[in-house]
Amino acid sequence: MADHQHDHTHPHDHSHDHSHDSAPSALAWDGVTVPASGGAPGTTVAWFHCFSGIAGDMALGALLDAGADLDEVRALLARLPVSGWSLETETVMRSGIGGTKVHVRTEASPPHRRASDVVAIVAEAGLPDRVHRRALATFRALAEAEGHLHRQPPETVHFHEVGALDAIVDVVGTCAALEVLGVDEVASSPVADGLGTVRAAHGELPVPVPAVVSLLAGAPTYGLPIARELTTPTGAALLAANVVQWGPMPAMTITASGFGAGTAELDERPNLTQVVLGTRTAADGSVAEGQPVVALEANVDDVTGEVLAHTIARLLDAGAHDAWVTPIVMKKGRPAHTVHVLADPALAPVLRDLLVAETGTLGVRASTMQRWPQAREVHTVEVDGQTVRVKVSGSRAKAEHDDVAAAARALGRPLRDVARRAEQVWADDHRN
Repeated sequence: MADHQHDHTHPHDHSHDHSHDSAPSALAWDGVTVPASGGAPGTTVAWFHCFSGIAGDMALGALLDAGADLDEVRALLARLPVSGWSLETETVMRSGIGGTKVHVRTEASPPHRRASDVVAIVAEAGLPDRVHRRALATFRALAEAEGHLHRQPPETVHFHEVGALDAIVDVVGTCAALEVLGVDEVASSPVADGLGTVRAAHGELPVPVPAVVSLLAGAPTYGLPIARELTTPTGAALLAANVVQWGPMPAMTITASGFGAGTAELDERPNLTQVVLGTRTAADGSVAEGQPVVALEANVDDVTGEVLAHTIARLLDAGAHDAWVTPIVMKKGRPAHTVHVLADPALAPVLRDLLVAETGTLGVRASTMQRWPQAREVHTVEVDGQTVRVKVSGSRAKAEHDDVAAAARALGRPLRDVARRAEQVWADDHRN
């Protein structure tokens, strides 16, 4: 896009050392998730302050400015099966505040890679587990946003600017920097954007561009009277795929902070994205602050079990932390069910409307609360040639049901035997 405020010309169309034993399919979007929020004291968190928006190079610059070792980030990027790029940084001033400006230089003109091509590049790199999953989730978010806009399957989307090598370096580099800094969770402030129009591969587009609007659905955002694109799809996708908490800076003991710089000088404010790193603490020094959530509930007495199952699946696909059904008895002895939804407060309106649409309920109630989920990681193991994911929290490991079921069918063995074997393989691999 022309006249872009960031040095980032690709805004449209877009466990620290657990490496993958085998690369997934280039179309393996399902099951690629970032570890859930730990939310407990001692968890390392990176909070992005997007007061002037965010772009991929600005996110990377902020993390490098906060202390991520540039050589370590370059070493992880060097695992990508692509060449012809370089990553350099410089210190610049924006409205009197110093920040790190990232320069990704490439030799070739950007090809029009499909989403599946980009996924294959990431999958083949042998990156540490969290780097792999964070990067893949980011490109998945971009592909789903573009697929929705262009009415086509995500894996067939042609990334234009976002498929360019510098965009791939921005995304994977940001995920690598998070890993170098040992970040367990990503949080973000509300995200600012500008107004006006900007030139993209498909012509003149309004700001915020459609992909950013789609990616930040459910997230807190606001506009500024600045005639520039402040948030790019790449920056929005990094947040959409990785943020586990939106809002003010979490209760933490700050350990570092940094600023990533955009190219332009803005008259109105510093053209920077800030990141604050720290370890979560108790909000008042005694009681740990939990992750804020909203619990939605609706009573229904005229829907089938199939409709309830479909509703639960839709709610989870739409971003709910959890969804479940409990049997109840209503007035006049009528058997019924309560549908429960646990979600980030920013997603409450979307999930409320979905609950109404799928069940036909005449009312939804809500309550706010906190939760303290335990940090967990997802590892992969091999059971007689079948790949099975294992979710690990502390010393407990549990095999993922969908993977176990698929492996059991392929091997012709009982499901519980495959699950037990997968968990044993993980235990054997991690025995001291």
